[in-house]
Amino acid sequence: MNKSTPPRQKRSARPKLIALALLISLSALVSGCGKDSASSSPDTGKLKITATTGMIADLAKEIGGPHVQVTGLMSAGVDPHLYKASQGDIRKLDQADIILYNGLHLEGKMVEIFENMAKKKTTVAVSDPIDRSLLRSGALMNTEYDPHIWFDVSLWMKAAGTVRDTLVQKDQTHAEDYKKNADRYIKELETLHKEVAAKISTIPESSRVLVTAHDAFGYFGDAYHLKVMGLQGISTASEAGTKDVTDLRDYLVENKIKAVFIESSVPRKAIDAVIQGAKEKGHEIKIGGELFSDAMGKEGTPEGTYIGMIRHNVETMVSALK
Repeated sequence: MNKSTPPRQKRSARPKLIALALLISLSALVSGCGKDSASSSPDTGKLKITATTGMIADLAKEIGGPHVQVTGLMSAGVDPHLYKASQGDIRKLDQADIILYNGLHLEGKMVEIFENMAKKKTTVAVSDPIDRSLLRSGALMNTEYDPHIWFDVSLWMKAAGTVRDTLVQKDQTHAEDYKKNADRYIKELETLHKEVAAKISTIPESSRVLVTAHDAFGYFGDAYHLKVMGLQGISTASEAGTKDVTDLRDYLVENKIKAVFIESSVPRKAIDAVIQGAKEKGHEIKIGGELFSDAMGKEGTPEGTYIGMIRHNVETMVSALK
């Protein structure tokens, strides 16, 4: 009996090995099914671009046309000053051929990520080539420059040139298409720039005061001749204090400002406190409307494009202040 034991042990080990092999294969299959869909989808042959804000994603789509696949990280209503990248965002950045971001510390919590990505792929801040003499100070948010460059349409034209040059360098095959698309779009922006200036000029000069939750509109004010006042400064990273609310309330009361504006990406609590404070002093202030500042509108709406967002903001301002 003892002599027959070893053969039986060998035969019983084989099914266990087969079962183990099947288990490993099954585990690999399940693991593959759980991967991000973007990594498992067939290659379309298009340049994969991941952009941080909606404004930059829109720029990439306009210039890249059918040759690019654009993924935006920040959707409507998202505040880029406070945005933290998720693991899903890291995958989207890692899978991209090109990463486009604003720079000037707009995406302040993602700086280290961009620095790391730049070591292995094309990673571009659309603000980088802009002459620094054209930028506003960022002292109020403890950074060198104000990052909200898209609110001066003439500066956004320069950002469009940066995107064009990046695509041309990366994909020589479709270089002429990128150049033509950029030429067309920049002409549209030139028309928009003139249109905005003309509409803002219809507001009486004494009423050209734009009051919002945070000072995202400084470039807009400089370019189109409005006085801009933001309750929180140019960053939303810190909340407005009692003195900020009181100072703004007193200014509005003394200057008989009749309207203030809320923003789609910033809570309105502090602005409501200003309105209530003015009311207690006998001065009625209305909400002039909602503006898009650090984020565009929902995808598929006119405000979900850069040009549509700017037009919405201007029409809202003119209607309330004229």
